[in-house]
Amino acid sequence: MSEAISVAMCTYNGARFLQEQLESIAAQARLPDELIICDDRSTDETVEIINGFARHAGFRVRAVINENTLGVTKNFEKAIELCQSEIIALADQDDVWHSHKLECIANIFMRWPETVAVFSDADIIDAKSERLPGRLWETFFFGRKEQKQFGNGRALDVLLKHPVVTGATMAFRERLRGLVLPLPTHHTHDYWISILLAACGDFRPIPQSLIRYRQHGNQQIGVGPARLTLRERTESAIRDSRRSYLAEIDCFSQVRTRLLTRRDEFPCGEAAIRLVIEKISHRSTRARLAPSRLLRLPAIVREMAKLRYWRYSEGWRSVARDVFL
Repeated sequence: MSEAISVAMCTYNGARFLQEQLESIAAQARLPDELIICDDRSTDETVEIINGFARHAGFRVRAVINENTLGVTKNFEKAIELCQSEIIALADQDDVWHSHKLECIANIFMRWPETVAVFSDADIIDAKSERLPGRLWETFFFGRKEQKQFGNGRALDVLLKHPVVTGATMAFRERLRGLVLPLPTHHTHDYWISILLAACGDFRPIPQSLIRYRQHGNQQIGVGPARLTLRERTESAIRDSRRSYLAEIDCFSQVRTRLLTRRDEFPCGEAAIRLVIEKISHRSTRARLAPSRLLRLPAIVREMAKLRYWRYSEGWRSVARDVFL
């Protein structure tokens, strides 16, 4: 018999797409044992939709309206804390689940008891729920080679190079909740959770699409001022890179601390901690590169000799960036 499954969902002014998502959860071949919804003080019809759905759902629905606005990360933390089942599946308010999602997840956890977490690929849809070209994993360049690494117990190796796990496709064992919580406010909860879970056990990728991941039409990508000179563009790219590296260093420093302080309860092995420390060292080196191309070369060569550009960055592409920018 499969273990009980809780679904943790956060909502905030999600009335436009929420009904479709809730109906897709209600249409699961394997229904959840409970749905926990934490609403972050929506001002539209979100709460009314949730209450109407809860009255007719074929499973337990617990809706909690926050007294104060928590923000996405802390709202997810609260929803995860309230889950009472052995398996916790995360859900966004604006996606649509395929009917076999929870059944597939339950079967994997039952077949492989050592698995601590799973995540799947996804179709991509637009605001009208129409299918867009490609699949979610393709957007992360998460190809067959890295999928095989994940399946062979090397999930942490992949995640230390780049994030490939989307929280809306992830489910994990409740017994790991004490490791991932509390969630750090200033870092993406998807990446934080996936890194810690990968350090502590088998993290299984599911190559099938289990959800339709919604791409919002109002997303904006800044391109910067059009009249910047080449030098100004280069300086801007360097500043952005260093900010990114410093953010990663902070995130992985917190990961290292969490693994060290809780390893008695959640043993992860020295190898995992060593990999995280090497990631921090590599990013620190790149963040501190000298302005002079000539002076930065020794540090770049050392990182190349240790193969860290290939283990923790984008290989030759990152080498070229550090040499020429």
